[in-house]
Amino acid sequence: MIPDFGRESVLIARAAAEAETENNPKDPSIPEGFDEPSGAFVTINRYPSGELRGCIGYPEPVFPLGTAIIEAARSACHDPRFCPLSFKEAKECVFEVTILTPPEIIDYTTPEDLINKIEIGRDGLIMSHRGRRGLLLPQVPTEWGWDTVTYLEQLSMKAGLPADIWKKERVTVEKFSGTVYAETSPYGEITEK
Repeated sequence: MIPDFGRESVLIARAAAEAETENNPKDPSIPEGFDEPSGAFVTINRYPSGELRGCIGYPEPVFPLGTAIIEAARSACHDPRFCPLSFKEAKECVFEVTILTPPEIIDYTTPEDLINKIEIGRDGLIMSHRGRRGLLLPQVPTEWGWDTVTYLEQLSMKAGLPADIWKKERVTVEKFSGTVYAETSPYGEITEK
C-alpha cells in the first residue's frame, strides 16, 4: 500500500460524494494502487456530533478498490434511512472509509462456540438467515461499547431477524476485518482509527 493510501481513500470518497450531491456524473481521479478488488464502506457522519448520516458499501471484493469507494460514497449520499445528502451538508460532514478483507464463514457448533470465535474491535460480521442479511463493521461494537452477545443481537436485528435467533437456530455468520481511515473534522486531518 502506498504511504498516502488512507488519505487518498478518504479524499476519493469525499470528492465522489460532493460530485453526487451536485449531480456531477464525473468520477474523481483514482491514483495508482487502487486497482486491486476489495470490499469497502463509506460512512458519512455529522460534525461535531458524530451522528450517522449515511453508510453504504460492498462487503465482497466485486470492484477494484477505487471504484468500490466511489460507488459506496455515491450510494451513501442516498442511504435509504435518511433524506438525500445535500452539497451544503456534505461539506459539513466528516467522511470515513473502511477497507475490508474478504468475508470468511465462521465454523461453529454452539452459540457459545460462536461467541468465542468473535473478537470485538477486530471482527466485522455478516449474518445470513431465511433470505435476510445484515452487516456491521468492526468499529461499530467498539463505538457502542457492546459485548459479543449484544453485538450478535444487534446484528440479528440489523438483518431483520429476532435478536436471539443465533441462539435458537443455525445461522450463517461471516467475519471480516477492516482498516478505517477518517477525517478528524470536515476537510481536516485524516487518521487511521
